[in-house]
Amino acid sequence: VQLQASGGGLVQAGGSMRLSCAAPRYKFSDNAVGWYRQSPGKRRELVAIMSAGGDADYADSVKGRFTISRDNAKQMTFLQMKNLKPADTAVYYCNIGLSYHTVQAGIFGAWGQGTQVTVSS
Repeated sequence: VQLQASGGGLVQAGGSMRLSCAAPRYKFSDNAVGWYRQSPGKRRELVAIMSAGGDADYADSVKGRFTISRDNAKQMTFLQMKNLKPADTAVYYCNIGLSYHTVQAGIFGAWGQGTQVTVSS
């Protein structure tokens, strides 16, 4: 099942944005969740990851600016982004997996349609 990220759009540099992702068909609480992004001409990269236990980790480029969270009751994950920079412009994706390392590596058979985030200078 492909997860669909939502909440993207256009924002000025320094602004904030919150992305959402629902995973209704999973036993969500058992899974690690990850947020990724891909800019034109670049490989998809992991931005933030949260283990099933709630431990979070971030790419160095977003530490202190992005916050990943999860609501197991609603089976959703969120990515709160603040102090956005033009370099954050990308299509953002979410994904989920029982294996933390799989989510960390971003090795999935399928990806949902991401959401475009554009940060203007």
